[in-house]
Parts: sequence; C-alpha cells; structure tokens
Amino acid sequence: MGKHIKIYCVNTAAYIEIEGGETLSEILARLPELPFKPICARVNNRTEALAFQVFMPKQIEFLPPDNPSSMRVYTRSLCMMLYKAVSMVHPGVGLRVEHSVSRGYYCRLFDQRCLTKTVAPDVAAIAEQMRLLAEQDIPLVRHEMLTSDVNDIFRRQHLDDKVLLLETTHPLYTTFYTIDGLADSYYGPLAPSTASLGVFALEPYAEGMLLLPPSEEDVSVPAVPVEQKKMYNAFTEHLQFNNIVGVSNAGELNRAIEEKRSAALINLSETLHSKMLGKIADSICAKGARVVLLAGPSSSGKTTTCKRLSIHLMTNLLRPKMISLDDYFVDRHKTPVDPATGDYDFESLHALDLDLLNAHLSALLRGEQVNLPTYSFELGRRVERDRPLRLEEGDVLLMEGIHGLNPELTPQISSDDLFKVYVSALTTLSIDDHNWIPTTDTRLLRRIVRDHKYRNTSALDTLRRWPSVRRGEERWIFPFQENADAMFNSSLLFEPAVMKEYAEPLLRSVPHDAEAYSEAHRLLSFLSYFKSLPTEQIPSTSLLREFLGGSSFHY
Repeated sequence: MGKHIKIYCVNTAAYIEIEGGETLSEILARLPELPFKPICARVNNRTEALAFQVFMPKQIEFLPPDNPSSMRVYTRSLCMMLYKAVSMVHPGVGLRVEHSVSRGYYCRLFDQRCLTKTVAPDVAAIAEQMRLLAEQDIPLVRHEMLTSDVNDIFRRQHLDDKVLLLETTHPLYTTFYTIDGLADSYYGPLAPSTASLGVFALEPYAEGMLLLPPSEEDVSVPAVPVEQKKMYNAFTEHLQFNNIVGVSNAGELNRAIEEKRSAALINLSETLHSKMLGKIADSICAKGARVVLLAGPSSSGKTTTCKRLSIHLMTNLLRPKMISLDDYFVDRHKTPVDPATGDYDFESLHALDLDLLNAHLSALLRGEQVNLPTYSFELGRRVERDRPLRLEEGDVLLMEGIHGLNPELTPQISSDDLFKVYVSALTTLSIDDHNWIPTTDTRLLRRIVRDHKYRNTSALDTLRRWPSVRRGEERWIFPFQENADAMFNSSLLFEPAVMKEYAEPLLRSVPHDAEAYSEAHRLLSFLSYFKSLPTEQIPSTSLLREFLGGSSFHY
C-alpha cells in the first residue's frame, strides 16, 4: 500500500486524501460527479494524461472538453487513432499531418516517401475504421523506455522522421504511446482510450483528406470546414520549397545545423521571402492599384512586410507612401467595449473613424491633399499636427493594420483601386510526420520575444493577454482571409531554432503558481525538439529582426 497523501482539487475546492501512486483516473472516480467528462487534468499547472500517477501532494484540476489544453489532447489523440486506422486499411502506407486549414488538419498518405493522391472511397474506409476503433474503447498506453529501444520500434514501423528527431536531440529516455501494439509519439499527453474520441469527421480535401476535430463552439459535433483555397495554396507552395531544400521537419533542420548547412538554408529562405514580395509588387503594378492594404494577425510581421514590399514597389518605379490605421482611432471614450472583459476593444473595426478614413482615401484618389490625423495613445485622443499628403502620379499608398481585408473598412473605395495582402506565419515545418507546428505557436513565440525586448512586458503578461488577442483575431481577421489578392507567408524554415535561444529564458521566468505556466511549459517542450541557431547569421533585412532586434529598418 502506498503512503497516504493529500491533494488539493480545484474542481471541488477541497483537499482529498489518496494513496500514493493513484492515477488521475482513480482520483476522478472518488470525486462527486463533475458536469463534464475530462480527458486530461492540470497537475501543478502542467497538463497531464489521466494515467498520470500521483506520489506527492499536488494541486489537481480536471479540465472541461472545451479548454484549449483539452482540445490539444483530443486532437493529438485523434491523429493517433487516424494513424492506426490508416495502418489497418492500407498496411505499410505512411501518414503525414501537414498543417491546419479550413478548421481541420490536412493529411496526406505516402508510400515509400512519395505522396499519393487520396480518393474518396479510401477516405470513407479510413473514417469507418476510426469509428470502429472509437467503439472498441482501445487504451492509448503511455510508455517510457531507453531511446535506443524506442528507435528500434520506430524503425520497424518505418517512422524514420521520428528516429532522426531522436538521433539529433539525444534524449536518454523517450516517452511514446501504443494503440493495440502500434507505437507513436506526440509532444503532449493523450486521451485514456479511443472511447473518448467519438466526435470527429474525415473528408476528402484537395490531394489528401481533412481531419476535423470537435467544433470550438460546440464540442459535441465536428467542426464544419470553410473554404480556404488561397490559404491551402500558400501552404502548398512552401511545402514544395521545403521538399526542394530537404528540410521538412525538426530532425532534418537539426541535422542541417549539425552539418553546418544553416547559412545556405537561411539564404534560401530569405530569398524566397524576397521573391514572393517581388511577385506581389508585380501584381500590384499589373492591377494599377493605388491603395495597398496589408492585414494579418498579431506578430505576423506586417510592419517589416510593408517596408520590404515598399522597396520592391520602388524597383517597379512606384513611390510608396505609408500611413498607419492606428492614427484613425476614435477618441478613447468612443472606443467599443469588449463584452467579455469590460475593457476597451481596440481590435474592433469600430475603434477606427471609418468615415474620416474613407473621406481621406477618396480625396487622395481624386488627387486632393489631406492632413493626416495623429493619434496620441498617451492622451487617448487625436492631436492636431501638420501632416499633409497628396498622391502624385506614380505614388501608391500602403496601409498596414489588422482590418485591411474587411470590406467594411473601405466601403467607399472602388475595388479597382485596392490591392489586399494577407500576411501570416503559415508554418510548414513539422516536428515529425504526425506532429505539426501550429501557426499560432510561431506567432506567440515572436510576440513573447518582441514584447519583452521592446515593450518591457513579461512572458507571463503576454501569455495572459494572448487569449484575448486570439478572440479578436477570430472575429476581425480570420473570417476575411480569403478576400486577399495575395498571401504572404512570413514564416521562415529555420525560425524555431533561432527563437529557441531568445524564448526559452523568458518562458522559464513564468512562475510555477501562475495558470499561464501550463502554456509556458508546453512551449518549452516544443522548443526542446530544436537545436539552437545563432542569430549572427540572420541578415539585418530579415523579417525576424522585427522581433529579435538588429534590423536595418526603422520601426
């Protein structure tokens, strides 16, 4: 018998006496029935599987299904069940979960490392096998073994990407899971069994299939896909580039760093950015647009993109002139209020003086002069300054802001005069074939580093603010992505290796007793899969310099 210990349960706001060694599942069975069925819990502010054993006094909180940590556990577990279903329907065929798109996760099948086209009957057969697995209630069993032994298992299953990752990160022991004898690994805990995974959909999509997890609005039903052809094409273009340079996952990036190939990789990635911006500048000229709107979510690199695009426009014999949407904020007392928090909602479209903006744009397009407004964030109102602007022949106006793709921003301006660019870090590098890197994680790491360096904001405060930022993006940015005339993918293939050096010490500073520690710990686990890449090799014109410092651009 284990020794008796006391744990504190957040859900019941009470201490519970247990025997040392009990699992979270066993502890859950002791509690009064909760209003939800959890698949994971937070133990001392770390997300753990229900199979986690408790040997010491802990604080435990069982998480509801709609909690972001629960959703990650659910989605990872769905991917393992999908992998098992693929192995049963098509023995010897590999699975690659490439990226998120259309509210789901785009997956491809491959044979002998060559991607194959998935047809509808195949998708239906795999989906049916997943449903059967969910009905059978098969455990997802956690194991921890010597890495050399785990690599032997992975080699037998032809999981070469996982083997390479372990060979380049050198852990002594490795955690992995099995489902009915099939092994896999994920960078986070999984659900206790397939019975927890009954809500999903699997549909044909492009050359592969779309795995749809539970809807964020209602976890009892699968998410409903939305059309995102432009987003899919942007991802596909970068995936093709990854294949050409031979770096598609963390293990391949680590090997490139080990073999001193990182300088070539940096040059290739930066040249791709330049080429993409050159294409966008050519498209602007071809359309004859006089106003260019750049929009994108937080920390997507809009400011540097705007500055670099202006250089490409100048090489096309145009004179770019830049104005900031921030100067069109309404006075503080007129700013809409976020109903969820009661705070001013500065990310609302209606925090801008839309009438004044459209009046100025219309006047500029008629060749008239306007006096640009100046907004003082310290005073919370507009201040009078002399800032005259007129668009001459050959001038093009660039505006950067989160609302650039929203048609309600410029209803009085003809679409012939507008060119809209969507900027986001559409990460195409994966940890391995079954573990993708969410684009939001790339942006969050950028913001943590930037806020610390330039805004004297701690990682803790940035992590606390992030959910509110994401709510604003979901409402004001993401619904309008497909309105873009062009998409610029601001992610860089080598980025996690560079951000590691900057972000790790900031994440370690997050206090253990803060709720945000769970997210900090998850991001630290993610960064542990990458070798560090010194920043000396990053050029001063790189978009990453917007967040790291050392840019040749003035911000």
